[in-house]
Amino acid sequence: MDKKASESLVIMTELVLPNDTNNFGNLMGGRLMYWMDIAAALSALKHCAAPVVTASVDNISFETPIKIGNVVHIEAKVTRAFNSSMEVHMQVWGEDAIQQYKYKSNEAYYTFVSLDPNGKPRPVNKLIPETDLEIKLFEGALRRRQLRLILGGKMKPEEAEELRALFVK
Repeated sequence: MDKKASESLVIMTELVLPNDTNNFGNLMGGRLMYWMDIAAALSALKHCAAPVVTASVDNISFETPIKIGNVVHIEAKVTRAFNSSMEVHMQVWGEDAIQQYKYKSNEAYYTFVSLDPNGKPRPVNKLIPETDLEIKLFEGALRRRQLRLILGGKMKPEEAEELRALFVK
């Protein structure tokens, strides 16, 4: 059964408490990555209706620190489904609820694999992108996947047709 990208949307909200911060009063990167992993897993779970495990995490760049007492909003949505894996895109926003402004903290892509009852990879639903952004992310997902596979030693660079098309005419 095909599913719309919008059906996998998860918005997770957390309050940054003292135990979540470093010596500078900023949210620790490891805590944010933990929350991002949960949000992304929930999004993948919504898409495939089966248990999922994290397969990879792309580069995470921390653009703007999130301060103690601020709110964290993590928006996660499946961008593309492959055989048994799904790419999930996340955008992270900080919010100063007292001053009433939101700011972008970072974004990332996580990859999840759907599992059958025996813990083996199982096929996932195809994804239907609808909005312009969903289509753009869907189209770029194959190139990002090929790059992940090359970096993970699971694909040879010369086999990456989508990536090679960007550089070779």
